[in-house]
Formats: sequence, structure tokens, C-alpha cells
Amino acid sequence: MIHLVFGKEFLESAKGLERKLQLRLRGKLNQLQKNPFSASLHTKPLTGPLKGFYSFRLGKDYRVVFRFVSSNTIHLLKVGHRRDIYR
Repeated sequence: MIHLVFGKEFLESAKGLERKLQLRLRGKLNQLQKNPFSASLHTKPLTGPLKGFYSFRLGKDYRVVFRFVSSNTIHLLKVGHRRDIYR
């Protein structure tokens, strides 16, 4: 199982989500620990200035940005609306 490291910005942004999204996030994080490239996460590598980072979907409009620290450790950077998350 993959170890998740929660960044300060991730924790702050997750607290700001509505309760329904927080519950969905918990389930998605469990999936991420088991298989970061599960089809249900829609994980994709980012490009441009964010090259080396990945994101997965949290519903239709929200994304979680993360990076691999090692083969068994993921650092979660932030969660937010897709129009804002990549800035």
C-alpha cells in the first residue's frame, strides 16, 4: 500500500470543501493508496510548468494535485476547483 503525505496547503484546501466533497475525497484517497492509476481516479500527468506532477478527479469539477516522492510515497499538494487548481 502506498503511503500518503499530506501537505499543509492540501489540508487547508480540503477543510474548505463542502462536506459531500470531503467524504468523496476520503474514498478517492483510499483508492489512490491501493492503485494511483485506477481508471476511476482518471489520473493524468501534468504538463508545462507542472511537469512531474499528477492530478486525479474528485467529481466533475474538482481535482487533486500530487507527486510521487518515491515508488511507495505520494505527496498530496492541493485540492480545488479545476479552474483554479493549476495556477
